[in-house]
Amino acid sequence: MYVLKQCIQAILLLSLFTLPTIASAQLSGKVFPFPVKVFQLENGLTFVSVIYDSPGIIAYYTIVRTGSRNEVDKGFSGYAHFFEHMMFRGTEECPSEKYNQIIKQLGAESNAFTTDDWTAYHFLVNNEALETIMEIESDRFINLKYSREDFKTEAGAILGEYSMNFSNPFLMLSEKLYGEAFVQHPYKHTTLGFLDDIKDMPNHYDYSVQFYDRYYRPENCIVLVVGDVDQKKLETLAKNYYGNWKHGSFVPSIPKEPSQTGEKTARITRTVKTLPHLMIGYHTPAFSDTSRDIPAIDILSQLVFSQNSPLFQRLFVEEQVVDLLAGGAVDHRDPHLFEITARVTKPDKIEYVQNAILTEIEKYKTTPVDRQKLADTKSYMRYSFAMNLNSAKNIAETVGHYLQLTRDPETVNRIYEQYEKVTAEDIMRVAKTYFTASNRSVVILTEGGK
Repeated sequence: MYVLKQCIQAILLLSLFTLPTIASAQLSGKVFPFPVKVFQLENGLTFVSVIYDSPGIIAYYTIVRTGSRNEVDKGFSGYAHFFEHMMFRGTEECPSEKYNQIIKQLGAESNAFTTDDWTAYHFLVNNEALETIMEIESDRFINLKYSREDFKTEAGAILGEYSMNFSNPFLMLSEKLYGEAFVQHPYKHTTLGFLDDIKDMPNHYDYSVQFYDRYYRPENCIVLVVGDVDQKKLETLAKNYYGNWKHGSFVPSIPKEPSQTGEKTARITRTVKTLPHLMIGYHTPAFSDTSRDIPAIDILSQLVFSQNSPLFQRLFVEEQVVDLLAGGAVDHRDPHLFEITARVTKPDKIEYVQNAILTEIEKYKTTPVDRQKLADTKSYMRYSFAMNLNSAKNIAETVGHYLQLTRDPETVNRIYEQYEKVTAEDIMRVAKTYFTASNRSVVILTEGGK
């Protein structure tokens, strides 16, 4: 499933950036250039369409603003990811076999993924299939039905997925880091959930029905269509197929995470042969498109961890004490973590690598970044973002990300306006505010005995 892929991508993403001088990449105006239309049904379901030149092709996303952050009941983690699976079990009108046959006949690309904050079900398909897609999607979102046996079977599959994914050291590190860094917030567990909860999941059919009833409601969902969109047809079909979806009433109470007051450290071992891994987490604020904190933190991550950075060149290229080094923060609806990951080539170099990372961050608390370097970094980030908007699928995933955060497609332009405003003083300020010892958690993974 997507959970492992997402975790590894988040770890590696920022390590892949390079920062050449690209004066020609300066873009003017809004960073998101495509026409956007928004309408809402009486039941609260929002539709967003983006017109993009992809003749005959559309990307169709159903965004459920529910992820592991919504798993507020003790003993019941992992249900957001669980429903990524269960939503393919079908309905009375369209059982899973019929659903899969329809997708096959359409030649559609179809899948789903779950994150901390949202779940998405997505298609890439010919625009002539719009009505068929809306018919089968509205049916499973409104009328999902599964037996106790189906539930137990899928819950067992989740345990198998957990076992497979957590043979990966990065997910082992993430699980331990979140467990150390968070005390109350559901971010304390990964998207897959706590192992004990997953093991107990087959015994809680009734709770699964309750979870579906709480969150798979129109006011909690957004349908996003990108590409060769017939707007009039979309609005007509939306009313026909989704108009009878009933509004819900549940409002989750997400626990607020208290401020961390001291450094936390932990060590874990793997019984199989492995290189040492180091993961460091600093608490960072929730996403906001009205503050410069998140953009300043993102720019700092480029300055410290990009492939052209002095730290990367020293540890990875010159000294070869790491074969992976990355750092960055993924946007979240609630305060989360800036995560730094290093895979160390020798056990006796763990402390050396950790000290080198912390020392490099300290420099940015007192030394302003060079004006031209800051300008080049911002230009590169904006250019890279714009260049990725090159397909209906990429646009849908990008817009979907911002829709799940704020429900507003204009967020993407507002946040890049904040990036443009970031100053050297902002970078020093966020370094001093968030990158402190008392706000830090450190996990080290090494090879251990059986």
